[in-house]
Amino acid sequence: MKLNKAYLLLAGFAILQGCNTKEESIEVTSQNYFDSVDLVTNIMIHDVFSPPVASRVYVYPNIAAFEIIAQNNETFKSLSGQISGLTPIPKPESQNVNLKVSALVAHMELSKTLIFSEDKMIHLRDSLYGVWSDKNEKEFKVSEAYGIKVADHIKDWMNGDNYIQTRTMHKFNVDADDPSRWQPTPPAYMDGIEPHWMKIRTMVLDSASQFKPIPPPQFSLEKDSTFYKELIEVYDVRNNMDKLGDDSEEVEIAQFWDCNPFATVTRGHLMFATKKISPGAHWIGITKIACKNENLDFNETVYALTKTSIGIFEAFISCWDEKYRSNLIRPETLINQYIDENWKPILQTPPFPEYTSGHSVVSGSASTVLTSIFGDNFKFADDTEVPFGLPIRAFTSFNTAADEAAISRLYGGIHYRAAIEEGLKQGRDVGHLVAEKVKMK
Repeated sequence: MKLNKAYLLLAGFAILQGCNTKEESIEVTSQNYFDSVDLVTNIMIHDVFSPPVASRVYVYPNIAAFEIIAQNNETFKSLSGQISGLTPIPKPESQNVNLKVSALVAHMELSKTLIFSEDKMIHLRDSLYGVWSDKNEKEFKVSEAYGIKVADHIKDWMNGDNYIQTRTMHKFNVDADDPSRWQPTPPAYMDGIEPHWMKIRTMVLDSASQFKPIPPPQFSLEKDSTFYKELIEVYDVRNNMDKLGDDSEEVEIAQFWDCNPFATVTRGHLMFATKKISPGAHWIGITKIACKNENLDFNETVYALTKTSIGIFEAFISCWDEKYRSNLIRPETLINQYIDENWKPILQTPPFPEYTSGHSVVSGSASTVLTSIFGDNFKFADDTEVPFGLPIRAFTSFNTAADEAAISRLYGGIHYRAAIEEGLKQGRDVGHLVAEKVKMK
């Protein structure tokens, strides 16, 4: 009988202790968010997304995550009412929701709908879900449900951006009778990609043409014309680089900023693509470097990546609007036709019209937004291209990195100077608008 009483007392004590034990809250770190963003990048490299489409894959999941962390937060302000068509997200129905968990859930769920290799995203999601559920199942379940609910809300808004409609629009028609118009370039001679991207709904720009650049120099093969002088500059720069050798600074710069997901290798009758990141992915990588350098917490990391991805997204719409308006022929085509049929650029010419330079526009916008977040003279070592066998490059600011990214297109032999300089200006105009108009803090 005494043993029974002792057992009952011990059991009661254990139950009481269990009731008083408080489950630990799930911890979500900046690195968890980086892991999700990095996986999206790697999947897009594997699946070969075009640069404009890649910008869309980045921006919507980031916005979903940011809108969640902005809930009842004294630091951050919702983007609803600030960017086109976005309405307030649903409020959490439970006080037990961990907003960081919900934000990462929304990022992964929305990313999964935007890429092709869903299994890779599911693997990351399930591994995190297992850890979180073991840590605090009740908190995880309500947080997961809320994250999915917000992801669905953002997805409904996203699906109204005209992307779906552009998938069935006609291909770009090449005007072979006009010598100034773009023509497909070697080695793959691909069709012009995303000729209707200017029809995608903007977020901050009042229209795709808000920062319409001045027209390119008038097409002319007269040797004293501005256009011909810029053409010869591309030809001469490439030839001079041959004299300097493959280990020259100019070659290194061109290769570092290549960022052409469509680069192909031809061996006999075999042609295959090499795996590379897009210009937007490179700047997302730089944003991650800046966040790590400043040791930003989860919320601040989401903020920085979201604002930068908006700048990148808007830059592509602005740039593509001009590309298919001016529809300018690439240097490689003219040089091969009129100057030297054996000439090849350092980089492969990407499959779309020349003016303005996409990397210049995107770099101008991203660097301007990043400067607004982290300040000017922000020194960093850019190791974004290390996984692709390229060395680290150091920069004294985001703007100097953008300047180098822009001039890399001349060294690479794929753009005239006007497209580079006007593209950089166009991108910085877009970036200033995003930085000043979008009040996220």
